[in-house]
Amino acid sequence: MSGRADSDTPAAISPAPMSSTDGTEVAAHGARGAREAPEDHGWVEDGRPEGVSVARRTRWTAAGTGVLLTAAGLAASLLRLTDAAPGRVPAAYAAGAVVCACAAALGQRGRTRRALWLLVAGVMMMALGDQPG
Repeated sequence: MSGRADSDTPAAISPAPMSSTDGTEVAAHGARGAREAPEDHGWVEDGRPEGVSVARRTRWTAAGTGVLLTAAGLAASLLRLTDAAPGRVPAAYAAGAVVCACAAALGQRGRTRRALWLLVAGVMMMALGDQPG
């Protein structure tokens, strides 16, 4: 099953046509195969709905942020390892980097909310692990 709706919707439950400002009727979902103008109904210039490009940008943002924070955490872990810091500090940075790497993988797969929370958790692990005391 592809999850697509049946194309033969009975007339009793199909959406009613909407009226436009000039008095003509417009179908609720548009004609099959018809392209709408980019400025009209949230379509971008390449013919895809606007939500598709927003979802792609969100995935790339989550993945890119995860990779960036992973690299920063690993670099900080290596720098603190060469310092005279206690052993828990580089371990906290490394553990936070691992969590951020998991967030990058989730973000690339489209699980952006979970990726956001993992990024927050990873950065908190790094920040709290470097606290004195």
